[in-house]
Amino acid sequence: MRVTVSGTSGSGKTTFARTLAKAIGARHIDLDAINWQPNWQDLHRGDPEEFKRRVAAVAAEDAWVSCGNYSKVRPILLARATHAVWLDYPKWVVMSRVFRRSFHRSWTGQELWPGTGNTENFAKWLDPEHPIRWAWDTYARRRERIDAEMADPALAHLSKHRLTHPREAAPLIAKLTAEAKSSFP
Repeated sequence: MRVTVSGTSGSGKTTFARTLAKAIGARHIDLDAINWQPNWQDLHRGDPEEFKRRVAAVAAEDAWVSCGNYSKVRPILLARATHAVWLDYPKWVVMSRVFRRSFHRSWTGQELWPGTGNTENFAKWLDPEHPIRWAWDTYARRRERIDAEMADPALAHLSKHRLTHPREAAPLIAKLTAEAKSSFP
């Protein structure tokens, strides 16, 4: 089973993907962890070919659950995926999550991806690239893009799941876990 998890920033993609990957015994591919290098250097913009190479290498594996929305590598993942999950939660849910997460990270100085030294801090909250502003500013565009992607006939091979409320996450994880275990007894 190879699953892509999409959604606007702050929707809970990483938590959902990590939980599902553990449940089905697959690798968790966190696109942010691949993209963000020390000192907030990002491969997506700075070295897109290297970003694609790294994602292609992990996407070649037999089982994985990826999370992220990077347009440059979506085709790589979608070509190999068997399932697509869209966390299409209301904006108030997303914003409350991203605010709580950013507050916790800023308060504790938690490193976002091990070995990068990248942390959030309160001084950057108004920056357009900060997760809170990014989630607010890109919410509608991201929903439109993912909606079009889910409707794309070229992706008819995918088993697609659109969640509109967080309470739908655990039942879908249970369903996909049962499906994965029945495929590989």
